[in-house]
Amino acid sequence: MIEVDIEVERKEILKRYRRLLRHAKPILKDGDAKFIKKAFNVSLEAHKDMRRKSGEPYIYHPLEVALICVEEIGLGTTSIVAALLHDVVEDTEWELEDIERDFGYKVMTIIDGLTKIAGVFEYGSSQQAENFRKMLLTLSDDVRVILIKLADRLNNMRTLASMPRHKQLKIASETMYLYAPLAHRLGLYAIKSELEDLYLKYTDTATYKEIVFKINESKSYRNKFIRSFILPIEEELKRTGLDFTIKGRPKSVFSIYNKMKKQGIPFEEVYDLFAIRIILESDLENEKADCWQVYSIVTDFYRPNPDRLRDWISTPRSNGYESLHTTVMSGTGQWVEVQIRTERMDEIAERGYAAHWKYKDKENSKGPSGLDDWITQVRGLLESNDGNAIEFMDDFRGNLFHDEVFVFTPKGDLKVLPFGATALDFAFEIHTEVGAKCIGAKVNQRLVPISHKLKNGDQVEILTSNKQKPSEDWLHNVVTTRAKAKIKDALREDKKSAILDGREIIQRKMKQMKMEFNSESVEKLRAFFELKTANEFYFRVGIGAIDPTSIKSFKDFKATQKLQNKSNQEKVKDESTFTKEIKNLKGPDHDQLLIGEDMDIVDYILAKCCNPIPGDDVFGFVTVNEGIKIHRTSCPNALELLSNHGNRVIKARWTSQKEIAFLAGLRIIGTDRVGLINDVTKVISNELKVNMRSITVDSDAGIFEGTIKLYVHSTEHLDKLIENLMSVDGILKVSRFD
Repeated sequence: MIEVDIEVERKEILKRYRRLLRHAKPILKDGDAKFIKKAFNVSLEAHKDMRRKSGEPYIYHPLEVALICVEEIGLGTTSIVAALLHDVVEDTEWELEDIERDFGYKVMTIIDGLTKIAGVFEYGSSQQAENFRKMLLTLSDDVRVILIKLADRLNNMRTLASMPRHKQLKIASETMYLYAPLAHRLGLYAIKSELEDLYLKYTDTATYKEIVFKINESKSYRNKFIRSFILPIEEELKRTGLDFTIKGRPKSVFSIYNKMKKQGIPFEEVYDLFAIRIILESDLENEKADCWQVYSIVTDFYRPNPDRLRDWISTPRSNGYESLHTTVMSGTGQWVEVQIRTERMDEIAERGYAAHWKYKDKENSKGPSGLDDWITQVRGLLESNDGNAIEFMDDFRGNLFHDEVFVFTPKGDLKVLPFGATALDFAFEIHTEVGAKCIGAKVNQRLVPISHKLKNGDQVEILTSNKQKPSEDWLHNVVTTRAKAKIKDALREDKKSAILDGREIIQRKMKQMKMEFNSESVEKLRAFFELKTANEFYFRVGIGAIDPTSIKSFKDFKATQKLQNKSNQEKVKDESTFTKEIKNLKGPDHDQLLIGEDMDIVDYILAKCCNPIPGDDVFGFVTVNEGIKIHRTSCPNALELLSNHGNRVIKARWTSQKEIAFLAGLRIIGTDRVGLINDVTKVISNELKVNMRSITVDSDAGIFEGTIKLYVHSTEHLDKLIENLMSVDGILKVSRFD
C-alpha cells in the first residue's frame, strides 16, 4: 500500500486549481470566479474519498478536464463549472436536481448529457452506443456537451498508462472509432491528432516508439532544413511589409504511420514528413488577397505540385476550417507542405468550434456556416432515428471523416456534400419529398441515374415522379446521414404496414386450419421458417415472400421435432464423451492462452480474420454463438468490436509453453533472377524446418512478387524467418499479411 502525504496532495490540488483560474482569468466576468470556486468545492467534497487507478486523488481529473476546456478548446465559465462537476452525479450521492438547484438549468442539462446511462443492456446491444446516442441528443440544446466530453476523453487517454491492458484497448479503440473523427468534424485538429497518436501508443506500442525515435533522431537535420527552406521566403515577406510568423512542425506520429501502412513504405520513404505554416496578421477584408500574395512568393522560390493545391479559403471546409495548402519541391529534392492562413483561421483550425463562435458576429454577412449546417443535420438524424444504437452510431460516424465535394443547384446555389455523394444524396439535401420521389438527375445537362457520383463543380437538376418510392437498394446509393435516415424512415413505415397485413393473413389462415392463434404457436412458426423475430415472419408473409398455405406443413413439423429432440440429446451425449477423449489425448497443457481476469485456461477459437499466433498481442471477445474468439489487437475488425462491445472484451495472453504450428502469411517483393525461388524455399524448409502450405509467385518486367502461407510457432519464429529471407540476394521487402 502506497503511503499518502495528505498535506502534499492538498497543496498540489490548490496549485492545479489556481492554474485553472489563471488560464480562465481573461474570460471571467463579475461573479464567475465565485461560481467556479463553488463548483470546485462541491467536486472536491463529493470525490474526497475517491482515487484514480494511478492512486492519485480523483479531483485531479475534473480539474484537468476543466483546464483542457479553457486552455485547449477556449470554452467559458459554464463549461468550466460543468467540467468540474461532470462525474459528480454518476459517481456520488448528488442528483441532477441538486445540480440544478445550486448551479442552474444550463449546467444541469450539460451534466445530464455527460452522465452515462445506468442499467442492464440486452445481450447483443451496445452500452457504449447507447451512451453516445444519449450524449448526442443534448447536441440539440448545447454543443458544449460534446466539447467537454472530448476534453474528458483526452484526459482519460493521457492517463491511460495506469489502466489494465484490456481496458486500454477498449478505451483507445472507442476513442479512435468515434472521438477522434468527432474532434476532426468539430475542427479540433490538435486534439484529434493527439487522440490518434495516443491510440497508436497503446494499441501498437512498438511501432509508435519506433516512429517517435526516428522523428527525434532526425530533429537536428529537420531544423537545419527548415531554416534554410524558409530563409528566402522570410526575407521576401519582410520586404513586402506583411506581418507574419512561420512555424515548422513534423506530421503527427499517427499520420506518418497511416502513410507507411497505406503505401506500404518505410519511415524513410514518407516524403512530406513535415509542414511549414505561415500565419499572417491580417484584416478580415484583406485575408484572401494576403494569403494568395504569400502563395505567389512561396511558388516564386519553389516549384509547386499542381495536384496538391487545396484552396479552403474560397470554399471553407464544412467544419469551418480555412487555409491555403500547397506542396512544393525544395532545393534538396524533398516535397514540403506549406500551409498559409491568418491568425483568425489558425485559431479556428486549432480550437475549432469555440473559436468559430468567437468570430461568428464578425462573419454574419456570410450566413450560416457549414458547421451550423452539420449540427442541423445531426439534430435531424437524432429526431428521425428510432432504430438500434449501433446502426445509428455507424450512420453518424460515416458522416464525420469525409472529404467534400462542392456542387450547385440549377439556380447556382452552392451545396457541400461528403466525397462520394450521389445524385440521390443531393435530392435529399434539397428536400425529403424531392429525395423520396427522385427517379434520376441531369448533371451538367446530361441525364444520369440516381447512383451517379458527383464531382466538384457539377450543376445538378433532380427529376422526380409521384409514382416513385424508396426501396432497400437505395441505402447502397447514398453516403449522407440525412439521406440514409430519411430512406430508413420511409422503409420503416412500409414495413409496419406489411407486418400488420401479414399478421392478419396468418390469423385468418390459422383460423381456417382450426389452429390456435397465440404467441406460443406464432413463436413455433417463426422457428419453423428460421426467422429471428415474429415481426420478421409477419413481414415476409405481408410482402408475399412466404406463402400462407405453407403453414399446412407446420403440423407435420411438430411431430418431426419431437423425434429430432430425442436424437439431438443422444448426439450431445456422444459429443461430450468425444470432447473428453480428445482432451485426454491432447494432455492438460495443450492450450497456450490464458484468458480473463484470473488468467484461466479455457476453450477458445482463433479468429479467421487475423489468424493470431503465439507472441501476438491479443484480446478475447465473447461472441453470441461461438464462445470466446481470440483476435490480434491489430485485427481489421478490432476497432469496431472494442468500440461497440467493450463489455464483451476479456484479457488474453500467450504462455508460449509448448510449440504448436500456426498459419501465417508472408508477402515477398524483389528483383527477379534465376534460382531465386529455390533460394527462398531453401531458407524456409531447410534452415528453419518450417512447413509451407502454399506459395504463389508472379514475375513481371524483372520484378518478383510472391505470397507464402506457412506454419510457424510464434512471432519470434516468424521474425527470424523474415530476417533470413531478407538476406537472400534480390529480396527487397518481406511483410506479414493477415
